[in-house]
Amino acid sequence: MSRTTISEHGDARMPKGEQNGNDGDHGQDTGGAQETGDASGRREGLRQVLPWIALVVAAGAGVLLSVGAFLGVYVRPTSDDWCALWKARDMGALGITSDFYRTQNGRVTNAFLTGLLYSDGMRGPKLLPAFLILALGTGLFLLARTALRSLRPAAGPDSGPTAPAPARTAEPPTVPLVAATALITALLFFAGTRSYQVLLWAPATISHTLPSVIGIWTVLGAVRAARGGVRWARAVAVGSALLVGVALGMLSEPFTLVAGLFSATVGVLCLPRFGWARDRYASTWCAAACLGLLTGLVLLYTSPGARWRRSQHPPEPLSAASVGETFHDWWRLWQTIGGQWAYLGALAVGALFGLALAAQPEGGARRGAPALPPRALFRVAVLLPLPMIGLAALGVVFGLRSGYGDTGWTYGRTWTSFLLPLLIALCAYGAWGGRLLGRRLSTPLRPAGRAAVLMAVGTVAVGSTAALVHPVHALTTSTVVRSVAWDRQNARIRDEVAAGAREVAYRPLLIGGLTEPLFASSYERDWAAQCTATYYGVNRIHRP
Repeated sequence: MSRTTISEHGDARMPKGEQNGNDGDHGQDTGGAQETGDASGRREGLRQVLPWIALVVAAGAGVLLSVGAFLGVYVRPTSDDWCALWKARDMGALGITSDFYRTQNGRVTNAFLTGLLYSDGMRGPKLLPAFLILALGTGLFLLARTALRSLRPAAGPDSGPTAPAPARTAEPPTVPLVAATALITALLFFAGTRSYQVLLWAPATISHTLPSVIGIWTVLGAVRAARGGVRWARAVAVGSALLVGVALGMLSEPFTLVAGLFSATVGVLCLPRFGWARDRYASTWCAAACLGLLTGLVLLYTSPGARWRRSQHPPEPLSAASVGETFHDWWRLWQTIGGQWAYLGALAVGALFGLALAAQPEGGARRGAPALPPRALFRVAVLLPLPMIGLAALGVVFGLRSGYGDTGWTYGRTWTSFLLPLLIALCAYGAWGGRLLGRRLSTPLRPAGRAAVLMAVGTVAVGSTAALVHPVHALTTSTVVRSVAWDRQNARIRDEVAAGAREVAYRPLLIGGLTEPLFASSYERDWAAQCTATYYGVNRIHRP
């Protein structure tokens, strides 16, 4: 009975040794106290080493992202930029929106954002890369922190007035979390096959990068509303999901497919009948998102512009051969992604974060640190993401093959819609494994073993960051060199137009695997050359 009394009031009278992480009772023998002290020392060692490794990763990824943001200053028109520039100048945002809906592709949201972005020439496209990096990185950080807070266990019976406040230990470790979000963002932008298109080319970032950013912030708002528990906030979140879904449905077909698949799956799993959600808010929000996405996609698909586009590129009829070729393209896509070992950095930096969670003091871990969800839900959360990502990628490949033919799967800018969920899932798996590994490190283990684990995880995380230096350097070189050549040519063309020339020479300046003027089989089919001529106000352009 005395032992129970001591345990119940132990928080008020805890000896110095137990305040440092020993949760044993006062009757523990000397050997047990020594073992607990050793475990506390090992956790202290982890807490001292992990932040420095995470800081190296965060600093390296931050430098790379800063370079990518600054490269926006050197962005110059190419491919679809030429058409967007003169249409935004001559038609305005509403005019280009009507043009897209009636004669181009039906992407109303895409057209309106394009009109706004190019309304002041190239100033908007130059600022867009920095905005995307900041918005994506900040959104991932806030979403991860909010999700971890939602996993806190409920207050236990010892959370009485004498219990210490958990405010200092409840927050997830900041530096490892920043490292994780920064590296995921850097991998998304720089590790793929089309870095220029994913980050610096505005027509692609509007269609395929911006939707993911909007989706993350929309989910963040929904989670914040759920945590707040305010009824009107939840109603606003559901209404916002519907409206944002409609807008996204008319912005990007690949993202609509991926987001719809994930929203529908989460909505079904969050039905109260399964016992994993206390009410219908999550399933209602997902249903609103799905309804909005479907509505937007229907409006896009039935538009005159989309019908015209399908008439120009009729999809091949569905057959066993076409299905087999789609699976073949899907497999080649994953071979390409798997060939980039830097993506393992998402797993490694997640493991660093999980180790940091496990290294938190035991008292904080029990009162404020994240806890695992119920076992059945946890199994679903572990087993379901990768098959869903694979299925979403298959749907994207099928759509690309239908719209662009045999080479459609190579359009790496469209991979962002499922590549970002993949990187997030890998990071989450790493955090789970790192947390379990961190607990093992708290048991008696040879120092060489602890050092080997930290070295392995840290090497992969730091090595993944270092592997991005070469593509960023190549991207910087090609972008800056082209901008200098483009500025020189632009000045010459402007002078000739001012002198009254109606035809000017244009030397194509290729970058990022994009179409440049004067590469079509005939001038009548060269839409890029015609848009360039209209932009400069001349009748025709030709090669020097």
